[in-house]
Amino acid sequence: MNQLQKIDKRIALGITGASGSRFAERFLEVASKIFSRVYVVATPAGKSVVQHELSAKKAGFSLARLLSGEDAKSVDPSIRLFDNENLFAPIASGSSVADAMVVLPCSMGTVSRIRTANSANLLERTADVALKQKKQLIVCPRETPLHAIHLENLYKLALMGVDVLPVMPGYYQHPKSLEDLDDFMVGRVLELLGVDHSLYPAWNSRMR
Repeated sequence: MNQLQKIDKRIALGITGASGSRFAERFLEVASKIFSRVYVVATPAGKSVVQHELSAKKAGFSLARLLSGEDAKSVDPSIRLFDNENLFAPIASGSSVADAMVVLPCSMGTVSRIRTANSANLLERTADVALKQKKQLIVCPRETPLHAIHLENLYKLALMGVDVLPVMPGYYQHPKSLEDLDDFMVGRVLELLGVDHSLYPAWNSRMR
């Protein structure tokens, strides 16, 4: 993970009101060290869930502090934070589209609106732009149980080329902490983005 030079790639991170804010926090912390630019947009519900699930008083990187008004550039110069109502943000345009977008965590309501191109806010518009410009879009749904409409929406997104990566932590790496589970999910996202990492050992790595 210690890279001398960042990957010249712009990543958009969407944060919605699904549970699992700690995965978004860890992904942003890691991604800001890997990619040249990370654009962040959170829905109002996403901000509320972050404030409920995470602490703004924790030492080190804090998504709760960032979304409550801390200057993103002071946290890391590669991070750009946009208001969800700002449809004039550069990521809302196909001429300035990010190289990839990750929605983590992704509520089932957001899944539905992305599927139907209901671009009512910046997060949804950014996902719509990623689709129309043939860029990688990764959605990380966090909901259980799933009913038929949830499953149909995810299936339709998959048919459109969207990478569906449910927030389903694995245990084969023998996690010792919640942070280990965070790293497992972040590692899975990084793998889809084509980035090697050392957040956890590969399955049966000793047998390679």
